Amino acid sequence: MLRNLIIAVIAVVSSLSGAVAQQSGYYLTIDQVPNSKDLLPPPPDTASARFAYDVEQYEWGKSLRDTPRGDLAADDAELGDAGLTAAFSEAFGIDITPENTPEVYRLITGMREDAGDLSTRHAKNYYMRTRPYIFFNEDTCVPDAQAGLAGNGSYPSGHTAKAWATALILAELNPARQDAILKRGFEMGQSRVICGYHFQSDVDAGRIVGSGVVARLHADDAFNRQLKKAKKEMTKLIKKGLVK
Repeated sequence: MLRNLIIAVIAVVSSLSGAVAQQSGYYLTIDQVPNSKDLLPPPPDTASARFAYDVEQYEWGKSLRDTPRGDLAADDAELGDAGLTAAFSEAFGIDITPENTPEVYRLITGMREDAGDLSTRHAKNYYMRTRPYIFFNEDTCVPDAQAGLAGNGSYPSGHTAKAWATALILAELNPARQDAILKRGFEMGQSRVICGYHFQSDVDAGRIVGSGVVARLHADDAFNRQLKKAKKEMTKLIKKGLVK
């Protein structure tokens, strides 16, 4: 009887651990996502035309910081669960919250770090590209986050990968709003250039690995189960006229 009790306790703990892991934002493991180091070319050499474009885009971004677009870029820097879902809510046609859209919210927050962390980790760690605000020795649009990101490689952009992957899934859930959703996801990547946290080539590469992780997520059973729930939820919300 004691043995059976121990086994039951272990099963409960394993189940809770799995739930915690899911809440932490991972469907996949680092070995399951596309290897960003193998997928991407190296970041531009500083003597290249591609880097000259990076510099041009950096200056473009700086010119927008004291504008409403710069304010939006600063807001886009916060892409935790609440920040990510809030950023897409207007484009998606309904506030993405645990109360309004629990299954959609669970799907998006569940894949957040698959897209933002795992998809970019190999290339980030290998190249450890210097971020533009360090390269140019200038502040970003959100200076409070600079110290924490100084040791994190700039290439590719994790924020961009996360935003673009989220946009692709939300566009799948609500195709009637796909243009607005995809535009918003694209803008969130450009916000990293405007803020000075990433070069344009980091952002471009982030979209590639974000797309790659979405393809891999569609081969994952747990993700597909949650995607099915989210689609069913959206069907009901649309029928009720709760989605714009």
